[in-house]
Amino acid sequence: MWAKGRRGCRASTQQGTMGKGRGQSYATALSLLLVLVLSSSAFFTPNTFLPVLCVFNFILVLHGLLLKGNIGVIGRVFMVQLIVTMGLYYLLHGQSQLIEGLIVVLRILLAFIPGWWLSVSTAPEKIGQVLTWVLPVKWAFVIGASIGLLPYMTREIREIYQVQCIRGAKITPKALRDPRNWQELMTCVVFPLLIQLLKLSRQMAIAAQLRFYGKKSKPTHWQE
Repeated sequence: MWAKGRRGCRASTQQGTMGKGRGQSYATALSLLLVLVLSSSAFFTPNTFLPVLCVFNFILVLHGLLLKGNIGVIGRVFMVQLIVTMGLYYLLHGQSQLIEGLIVVLRILLAFIPGWWLSVSTAPEKIGQVLTWVLPVKWAFVIGASIGLLPYMTREIREIYQVQCIRGAKITPKALRDPRNWQELMTCVVFPLLIQLLKLSRQMAIAAQLRFYGKKSKPTHWQE
């Protein structure tokens, strides 16, 4: 009787764990749908409805901060887009269309915030698990791994940028006001970052291959 009761308790525990896992998967699916809608709306919403979209994104930012997300990433993306976009608008159109340039910067930022929130609030393995519902396993793995790499990319960009500034590269915010220094930014920061990502992607591919990932149509997923 004791063994039977123990088996029954174990079965109920497993059912509870499976039910919790399904609930988390559904929540992840809703998060992905929300991110898709908000990011797409950032480019297709008329200017009159942009304030409403800003409110939704502000709520996402607050939630991300509660989860201890790094808001500095949003600030850096905003500054880079502001410098590059406004510089191009000024060179191409002068001062007459700077307001339109600011709206473009705002739209890019509104498209970026939902993805940032998703990377903060949802584990990459959960995203990969949900994506297997509609995508092949290997594609889902690549997308989930790419989202998981966002914090790593942020650290790499910061470290490469700091090292190049110490070496005397003309990539400081003041130096980048001159468009002639943008090529140095590509050479000193963007190209080394791409090399690091290529090396990391190769390592991840080897690790997945050694674990026979993709051999089965329905792979298992890590449960917290």
